[in-house]
Amino acid sequence: MARNLVIAIGQVVALVLFSPSSVPIAQAQYGSEKEAMAMLDRAVTALKQNKQKALEMINKGDSGFKDRDLYVFCANASDGVITAHPYLKGEHLQDIVGKKGYPVGKEIMQTATEGKINEVSYYWPRPGSDKALEKHTFYTKVTDQNCGVGYYKG
Repeated sequence: MARNLVIAIGQVVALVLFSPSSVPIAQAQYGSEKEAMAMLDRAVTALKQNKQKALEMINKGDSGFKDRDLYVFCANASDGVITAHPYLKGEHLQDIVGKKGYPVGKEIMQTATEGKINEVSYYWPRPGSDKALEKHTFYTKVTDQNCGVGYYKG
């Protein structure tokens, strides 16, 4: 009886340890709300310490400023020219519109406030995809930059 119980427990442990489980893998594959907020906090700190160095690191994705589908973006608060972004650098933030028409860039330009984290929701594809998903972006104004980090819902 005890031997059968040990075998049964061993089979359950093996099943749990070696079974494919899409939930934890899916969660680890993409960045979370908490990770997006932490990345924005690190970017704010870096920008306050040395803006030029921080923008260089953000553009390169160094020092944890790019992780899976999370990345920092920044734009001049004065004219909206994007100073840091994986593929939109040099464009105007106020011209960025979500895939379902929401003027996300205009909202960020009009409402970014130093010392306050705002949030905006819109539809945008994950890097490397064309499928628009619900995205939430935390953003703020730091020094003369409007910066944000977004994460995807789903």
